[in-house]
Amino acid sequence: MLTISDTITIEDWELTEQFVRASGPGGQNVNKVATAVELRFEAARSPNLPGPVKTRLKRLAGRRWTTDGAIVLQVDTTRSQARNREIARDRLAELIRAALKPPKRRIPTKPTLGSKKRRLKAKKVRGEVKSLRGRIDPSDG
Repeated sequence: MLTISDTITIEDWELTEQFVRASGPGGQNVNKVATAVELRFEAARSPNLPGPVKTRLKRLAGRRWTTDGAIVLQVDTTRSQARNREIARDRLAELIRAALKPPKRRIPTKPTLGSKKRRLKAKKVRGEVKSLRGRIDPSDG
């Protein structure tokens, strides 16, 4: 059982762990031992997550969210299988904790009167500079 917050816990049946061979350094150990962990969490079917949390989690998970509504995390950070398993569970917990927080409501702001005037003045100055760049008429001479 994975505890996320006071109200939310993830049951063991919702998590599936599969151990695969890791890439990277480790010598012969890499070729022999399956130390990398692939953690799969059936988020869409989870009865412990409220609807809004699931939608935020889907957005946060990005590519890690599969078409059947599962989150797949792959960890091959360390050479220890147990440590990789721990890291994967921690990452999942952090992802769900981030989805628990509702996003802040954006308060639309308006530009100040001074900033509007400065912008218009700069545009006018720039226009005057450009108007002086015309062709010179030889008859004005």
